Amino acid sequence: MYLDPDGFSTQVPHAGCVSVVCGSPEEMDDLSDADFKLHLRTAKRKLDTSLDPQSPRRLRQRTAVHSDTSSSPAEPGTPTAPLTPAVETERSSKRQRTDGGRSQSTGGHMYEAVRSGRSAVVTVVDDWLDDYKQDREKGVCELLNFLVQCCGCKGTVTLEMFTTMQNADIISHLTKEFNEDSGSYPVVAGGSLGRRFCEGLCEFVSLLVRRCQNSLLYDDVLFSSLVAFLTGLADSQVRAFRHTSTLIAMHLMSAVVEVTALVYAQAEVTQRRLQLEKNKGAQHRATERLEELQNSLNELLEHEEELRSLTNAVFKGVFVHRYRDRVPEIRAICMREMRAWLRGNPAAFLNDGYLKYIGWMLHDKQASVRMQCVLTLQKLYEEKDFIGRLELFTSRFKERLLCMVLDKDSDVAEETVRLLLLIKQRMEDGLTGEECGRVYPLVFAAHRGLASVAGEFLYHMLCTEVDTLSEVEPEKRNVTFLNLLISFFIQSKYHEHAEYLVDSLWAVAGKELRDWETMTSLLLQERGEGKGLDDDEEAALIELMICAVRQAAESTPPAQRALGKKNLGMKSRKLQAQEKRRITHRFIPLLPQLLAKFSADVEKVTCLLRAPLYFDLEAYGSTGRLEKYVELLLSQVCEVVEKHHEDCLLEASVRVLHVLCSDQYTFSARAQRSVSQLLDATLEKFTAHFSDILQGTADEDDVYSATTSLKRLAVFSSARDMTALNLFEPCVSLLTTGIESREIDELMVPALKCAAFHLFWLKVKISRAAAQTDKAELKKLQKMVCSFCLVCQSCLPLDLNLVRDQAFECLCDVLVVFGQQTQRAELQSVSFSPDETLKAEMASFLLDNIFTDPCNNIEGEEEEEMMKLDSLKLRRNQLSGYCKLIIFGVFDLRAATDIFKYYNKFYRDYGDIIKETLSKSKLISAVESARTLCLSLQQVCVPLFPKYTVNNEMLCFWDVDTLMCLSLFSSLGDEQRNEEMREIRDLAKRLAASFGINLQHVRKPLLALHQQTYLRRMCSSVNSRFVSMYERSLNLGSREMMARSLHDTPAKKRRHIEGPHL
Repeated sequence: MYLDPDGFSTQVPHAGCVSVVCGSPEEMDDLSDADFKLHLRTAKRKLDTSLDPQSPRRLRQRTAVHSDTSSSPAEPGTPTAPLTPAVETERSSKRQRTDGGRSQSTGGHMYEAVRSGRSAVVTVVDDWLDDYKQDREKGVCELLNFLVQCCGCKGTVTLEMFTTMQNADIISHLTKEFNEDSGSYPVVAGGSLGRRFCEGLCEFVSLLVRRCQNSLLYDDVLFSSLVAFLTGLADSQVRAFRHTSTLIAMHLMSAVVEVTALVYAQAEVTQRRLQLEKNKGAQHRATERLEELQNSLNELLEHEEELRSLTNAVFKGVFVHRYRDRVPEIRAICMREMRAWLRGNPAAFLNDGYLKYIGWMLHDKQASVRMQCVLTLQKLYEEKDFIGRLELFTSRFKERLLCMVLDKDSDVAEETVRLLLLIKQRMEDGLTGEECGRVYPLVFAAHRGLASVAGEFLYHMLCTEVDTLSEVEPEKRNVTFLNLLISFFIQSKYHEHAEYLVDSLWAVAGKELRDWETMTSLLLQERGEGKGLDDDEEAALIELMICAVRQAAESTPPAQRALGKKNLGMKSRKLQAQEKRRITHRFIPLLPQLLAKFSADVEKVTCLLRAPLYFDLEAYGSTGRLEKYVELLLSQVCEVVEKHHEDCLLEASVRVLHVLCSDQYTFSARAQRSVSQLLDATLEKFTAHFSDILQGTADEDDVYSATTSLKRLAVFSSARDMTALNLFEPCVSLLTTGIESREIDELMVPALKCAAFHLFWLKVKISRAAAQTDKAELKKLQKMVCSFCLVCQSCLPLDLNLVRDQAFECLCDVLVVFGQQTQRAELQSVSFSPDETLKAEMASFLLDNIFTDPCNNIEGEEEEEMMKLDSLKLRRNQLSGYCKLIIFGVFDLRAATDIFKYYNKFYRDYGDIIKETLSKSKLISAVESARTLCLSLQQVCVPLFPKYTVNNEMLCFWDVDTLMCLSLFSSLGDEQRNEEMREIRDLAKRLAASFGINLQHVRKPLLALHQQTYLRRMCSSVNSRFVSMYERSLNLGSREMMARSLHDTPAKKRRHIEGPHL
């Protein structure tokens, strides 16, 4: 039986919110007895069987008024739903059952009909009402058994129990018979079956109330017994009872509130008719009509009072206790159904006495409960008529809502921002400017849904600001909007994430962000008195414009917001192509002008050079009038390359030139010619000062000119084959000279890049035509690889940070390309195997530069935040390069010990990289991977246990745990030693968790470790027979051992293992 130790939740509403509205929860929950006109029977429930089977006198009077909707016109607002012929046929067939069949029913057929969904729920309700009208006791008993079965309980409520026992005794008896061992019951059943059951159960309750709204809803038997039984179940310790009864009771109250609203509307209509009749003169007044209206009004008022008593009973008996239940699903049900009460009958429920519960549950620990509260508030703030009643609630819980925009559940935060937008739109002083500023940064969030809603919020504020400027003309509205957006982007702290801002605003501000004419006009406008943009505004507008161009051309979100590959439909692809052509025809004539205007600014030109990548470049050759702009673009890009030497700008320029030189375009020959001329001029500048640099006679200007030229050549080498220029030998000579003199460190970095790319292009050429390649060329390439690796190895110990980092990266890339053993015989002679000295140098580089505290490398003032991030990015890139050497088999798995032993200490910086390396190593060899992990722990433990080591190796790995425990207890006073032992323990836990929980996969590596440690030491001191027995016990369970044991087992016992022969 699945029981909770306490049915009530230990969760208490936030103390700061309890006193906000109307005191503590206990004071507000204490409703007076005067509110309850419905007296629930807690003593023995005995029905008066001496009464006539028909309804009592009071009930007969009500039935006379609301006798039949077919014979008398319905009251205004009363729903009339005629039955379909199929349902009427099914009802008529079921009414032909015998009375004996009805008496034997215990709710089982009702439960099966609702659970399976094979029968219409309206038919089930009508059949049960027919049974109830013939025998009220059996009908109520059948309904209670239906509720019990919905809870998943196999017990039943007999007619004798119903007439002689109290509710508490009945529920106690059912609890004892609730023999379910699991916590599963129908309401929480997964899949479509469980969802269909919950929907059918809620529909059953709603239809029951709707069918009884004219008669049985006001008697003293049916709903009083039902509410009393549900209240008892809701107080049970059995979670299934509490959950199911709360769902039924809350939905029952929602249905009753719906009926109450109809009765209230009918009472208002009747009141107006009565008043009109009274206002007539005496000669025109109908006495009978007046008396009829007065009786109808009194009856409706009486109904309204009885319904109010029923809802109060459910609210106090179930909701007040279950809204803070320990089960989050129950709390969520209470908050969800309260939404229907507040909207269905705002006159009775939309006040601070009920709204306080929503405010309290905004502090709930479960996201599902908070979500239901926020969704409820959204429905309330959507209605303009409710705003006046929500002012006090808004002022009290607005701070909590502002905190929830940073909720750990992104979906809750998204709906909260949408709620704040409603508050801002519906209430004049709902949010101040400072409070809105807490929502704005969410446009840069990684969660796309949250960012889109925040973008909608920002767009609403910007449009409101634009509308407040009275001097803004309609045609200049976009200019004002863009100026405000630029100001917001500059004032934010996320200047490098313009694409996130554009993506957030794209759904609501796509028209403004696609206004290319306005953007380019603002950029080309000259600065004057009060006109034009300043430098920061121009940079911000260029960044936003290029990001908008990318969004329109590719229709994809930023990388961090992409949830998966989304295939565009035919219509979307057609619109995307149209927008791309529109961008192309707008920017082709203007891009050269923009590049010429901002040619001196590196950041602006770098951003502008991204635009041609999203053009439809075939447009250059499709029309003759656009061909001249190709020459203008090429001349501007080549001029930029000659003028600047920054890596980011050179890479952007080379990327554009590479695209323009593609053979698929008709203008590629002109682009190739321009690039060739540029490379010839650059190479000439480099060779002019090369000999002077090697001899040491070059001045600073010569070194600077050679450095900038070699930088350009290095960037071009990454995009095109430049082996014909023979730059490898000059670069190696420069590196050798730089290592000896250490005076030309600026030249060494581009020289390393040029030499590495030269080797890569040679490998590509040989791979494409390996059969025609001469052996002498292969041997020459191998010598070049060896010489380059030696030069890089010599650069690793240098004190020049840039040279050292670049040498390590180039070395990792070259070893990955040339260090792998290929299956092609013609390429095996090019493979390069690093020696132990090179491996040791690279391992030392890891320890000295990657697995170190970055604060140790700071001299003088602390680095800025961006510098720290750049340094971390560089170190992560270097570690990834080293890990690839292990994964691709260039280094042995044992080389990973230098990485795994820092898994826990540097988990925050490199945890994902080390984890991926660990998982890849298991795919290579699970046994060797496990041995590597053990070796990593041994190396960490060696400095702490020197007397248990021989040649820096632990005597027995499996003794480490014992030594650790002894050390912990023997050095409690040594804080440093305790800290070291704690780090070892945490590392061991993390490494042990990497083995996983699949014992079949873990068995083989752990068995190999066990055999390696114990059996090797037992063989020298223990009888070999015992060693073999121990080894057999280790192998027990494997297929080989099972097959071998069958032959050594006697025939009698073997039959039990093999099974009978058929």
